[in-house]
Amino acid sequence: MTDSDAAKLDTSVPHSARVWNYWLGGKDNFPVDRAVGDDFANLYPDITVVARHSRAFLKRAVTFLVQERGIRQFLDIGTGMPTAENTHQVAQAAAADARIVYVDNDPLVLVHARALLTSTPEGKTDYVDANLHEPAEIIEAARDTLNFDEPVCLILMNILGHVPDLDQAVSIVRQLLAELPPGSYFLTADGTNVIDGPAFEEAIGVWNANAPLSYHLRHPDQLSRFIEGLEVLEPGLVPCSKWRPAADAAGENLREVDEFGAVARKP
Repeated sequence: MTDSDAAKLDTSVPHSARVWNYWLGGKDNFPVDRAVGDDFANLYPDITVVARHSRAFLKRAVTFLVQERGIRQFLDIGTGMPTAENTHQVAQAAAADARIVYVDNDPLVLVHARALLTSTPEGKTDYVDANLHEPAEIIEAARDTLNFDEPVCLILMNILGHVPDLDQAVSIVRQLLAELPPGSYFLTADGTNVIDGPAFEEAIGVWNANAPLSYHLRHPDQLSRFIEGLEVLEPGLVPCSKWRPAADAAGENLREVDEFGAVARKP
């Protein structure tokens, strides 16, 4: 870690990327992250189920886009801490020449991303240290790795909920999509409050009382604003577990969770 990264790293407050890493069974987190993560899980034990289904949805969607739609470029904003089956690993397992740009603004994420998010020789993986609220800067930096004359898949997983104002979140999505060519895709998922809303809302209250970056659950009708004007792939905006599950999926693997996801194409 550079001196600059160390200066930005604050281990006294929880960070969503590190707490999410903890829920997924990772080790790249601090006591403050684990404490808030445990408090959250005590109120809403299903958060670990949500985390697993979210990751499984990402894997299925990326694999589908590579194998069935020929996508070879991914812009993954809000990367989070590297764990297992990261975007580049999934994409490059299906097509070795896939190119992935990760974007996050946490110094610990930056250090681990540089060390662990390594590419196949045929493809390329890069990391951009930038903020979601600076879409123009993100796109400009991503141009070093991605060709914006060819389709790109924009990934925004569990990050738009950190934007308190829905209109502002929609505007960010629109600005990013505007820079992508026709035939590009948008892959997104965020927390909802329609399946076990009260418990999830209470747990989110704990998070918002302890973390500097708040998170806001949204009704699927609100999340649908992110994909307006796009060609939404079947089965639409649904609980992550219900998005094109494996043919042999059953039981817990099909359980509905308070995180809805969708994949849509820019016409």
